[in-house]
Amino acid sequence: ATTRPESLDKALLRPGRFDRRIPVELPDLKGREAILKVHARNVHMADNIDYGTLARATAGASGAELANIINEGALRAVKMHRNVVEQEDQEDLEESVEVVIAGYQRKGAVISPAEKKVIAYHEIGHALVAAMQKHSAPVHKITIIPRTNGALGYTMQISENDSVLMTKEELFNKIVTMTGGR
Repeated sequence: ATTRPESLDKALLRPGRFDRRIPVELPDLKGREAILKVHARNVHMADNIDYGTLARATAGASGAELANIINEGALRAVKMHRNVVEQEDQEDLEESVEVVIAGYQRKGAVISPAEKKVIAYHEIGHALVAAMQKHSAPVHKITIIPRTNGALGYTMQISENDSVLMTKEELFNKIVTMTGGR
């Protein structure tokens, strides 16, 4: 299988064969919630799982990433010697969202106390600026635990709803929040 047309047989590329393109867009909030439920069907999930909250935390995620979140949650539950996947209090699903978005925790990373302090100030800067903005998503979590994607820490904001467009003020607030770490 390939996505490179130049490596395909010329017979497959003749007009009328594969000249249709079918775009598959990223799912919206309801779509993400439905996809999460489909992938959770064959996994032992706790009764109190809020798929709506999970879907809001995964804005911009593809179906494959959502499936990966459920799988990562199940793997974490097994590692923690539990029979069901939990959501609350840093349990399986919240951690699995972070793994898919930011990578695994780098627990062995050596960071000096001075660097930890700088990272903490940086992340608190994002959070404080976000809290002061009128049109900014609420801060859900702040961490200074390094991740495998290169982040030394991050401030996670979860929006209440999906939006397709941003006003000039919302965009400006987002830029201000992103630069608020400095």
